[in-house]
Amino acid sequence: MDRNTIIAFVLISAILIVWLFLNSPQPPPQNGKISDSTIVTNERIRETVQEKIQNLDIESKLENSRQVDSLKFGTFFPAPKGEEKIIKIENDLVKMEFSTRGGNIKKYYLKKFRNWYSIDVEKEKNFYYEQVQLINYSKGGDYNLSFVTSDGKAINTGMLDFKYSGNRDYYNLSKDDSLTISFSLNVDKNKKLIKRFTIYGDRYVLNTEVELNEMGSVISNGAIDLVWNNGIRFVEENTVDEATYSNASAFYGDEQVIIDASTAGEIVEKDFTGRIDWIAVRNKYFAAIVSPKNPNNIEGGYIKGENIALSNQGIKELYTTRLIIPIKNPILEKHEFSLYIGPIDYSILKNEGNNLEEIVDFGSFFGLKFIVRPIAEFVLLPLFTFLHIFIPNYGFVIIVFSLIIKIVLYPLTKSSLHSMKKMQLLQPKIAEIKEKLKDDPQKMNKETMKLYSTYGINPAGGCLPLLLQMPIFVALWGLFQVAIELRQQPFMFWINDLSRPDVIASLPMKIPLFGIDKISGLALLMGITTFIQQKMTVKDPKQQSLVYIMPVMLTLMFMSFPSGLNLYYFMFNLFSIIQQFYVNKKHDNVVLEPVAQKPGKKKGFMQRLMETAEQSAKAQQQKRKK
Repeated sequence: MDRNTIIAFVLISAILIVWLFLNSPQPPPQNGKISDSTIVTNERIRETVQEKIQNLDIESKLENSRQVDSLKFGTFFPAPKGEEKIIKIENDLVKMEFSTRGGNIKKYYLKKFRNWYSIDVEKEKNFYYEQVQLINYSKGGDYNLSFVTSDGKAINTGMLDFKYSGNRDYYNLSKDDSLTISFSLNVDKNKKLIKRFTIYGDRYVLNTEVELNEMGSVISNGAIDLVWNNGIRFVEENTVDEATYSNASAFYGDEQVIIDASTAGEIVEKDFTGRIDWIAVRNKYFAAIVSPKNPNNIEGGYIKGENIALSNQGIKELYTTRLIIPIKNPILEKHEFSLYIGPIDYSILKNEGNNLEEIVDFGSFFGLKFIVRPIAEFVLLPLFTFLHIFIPNYGFVIIVFSLIIKIVLYPLTKSSLHSMKKMQLLQPKIAEIKEKLKDDPQKMNKETMKLYSTYGINPAGGCLPLLLQMPIFVALWGLFQVAIELRQQPFMFWINDLSRPDVIASLPMKIPLFGIDKISGLALLMGITTFIQQKMTVKDPKQQSLVYIMPVMLTLMFMSFPSGLNLYYFMFNLFSIIQQFYVNKKHDNVVLEPVAQKPGKKKGFMQRLMETAEQSAKAQQQKRKK
């Protein structure tokens, strides 16, 4: 490697490190005792159980406060009486609870996804303890209607008692079944507000309908809001990591507009006017998406996000979304919506249509999402999914996947290694020119470029293939960071969850700057293979520091990354070492031979660049003489 190649390689690596640093979850500010955010402990379990007890207590207090505050509901709506009825409905994918208090979804359990604390702790089987539940019911539930009455009272239907139309409080739906339930809120005999939910046996989607009967005289401003308050529950152990990928968004103007409260204590707000195809809140792996059946009937929307620091050094982000529904007919008004509550799974969201798959975040690189996303969406993810059809263990899927990617990139890496080998052989001649013409830099550069041209060597040939691989690297990064397929999937040995770091040891303190206090086994293996690669590549004694600096930096950066991502890069490095060993052995007898210049052949880019620079320098010298 010559000096220019090394500099280019360092710049590319520096860009990668900066990008990784900016996109990796950052630990929250230290405040007192350092808490364990990656290892399941009995203390963390007790905290989770205690949180549930506190939530129940908060909910009880909310009920009492609502009963006594009868004046806030005005002329039209009576204060809640505390007579709440729960309707439980189960299908192949979900257990959900509807409540007459608010006529909405109170709890929503995903059957195929377990809580983080139910993996490593032996406990008596308990569905409600094990399964992920997404609704923030302790904060009043979600999917409510909000409006101002004609007597000036601000009403949120989540605080009011609805009447349930059914005669059963439990339903179990099979694959081909569907069920419609309704809740009504009566003002008088004719004036009423109705919410209907249609549940299917094999979908995460609920079809919903809001019906207003003669409510024009009750509701002022000619509009109501369909509100989703307080986002969805954080369900992963590491809340800092989960907050990194949490946000709210709207599909507005044929693109996804993301609102992210990413800084501690930050509050962000955004208004939308006109058509909205859908509006969503998400955490790392799950989302709630509200889609109007007729987006043209929506007048606009609103998103508010808040970043909240927790007492245990964690972070929580809460998002509120609103869709503005106009009341055009004061006698009878109906609006239909599709409500998706479930995993951020590309294939499921794609099948639902309406561009819901846009919520899947494959990452970006300095704003080049239009390059990175197609690679991840149409090449890498389909390949990854296809391999899993034949290989049940996702760890082995990643190994085979990394081998295939290595084979696909073989022409680029082969070209890079071959070019670097020839550059090494050319170094003595370049050094001779530098020594001979050290007092004439312009002539030195000209002679160096002439040397490159003579032997048919492109000085950027070793780095250009690396640059071309960057979009693939970033697409892979995004894919493995948020792939729900890897959530809680074990591999082998100590690796029991490919979506979390594979911690093998804990440090007594955090490493400054990086905030690392856990040792990842796969990150160490990745660092070792990176060191071997550097040792095989860097031959210039002046550049030997790179052999040690780069592996250490990358190892520290990868300590907090998911084990699936580290497994991929470890295997990719391993295959690269094998390839490099083969190329080095094959090209040991490479000799430098002048390349015959074809008549009429255009000058290379580097040669033209040097000639332009030389002409510019001569022009400046002539100006100085004048």
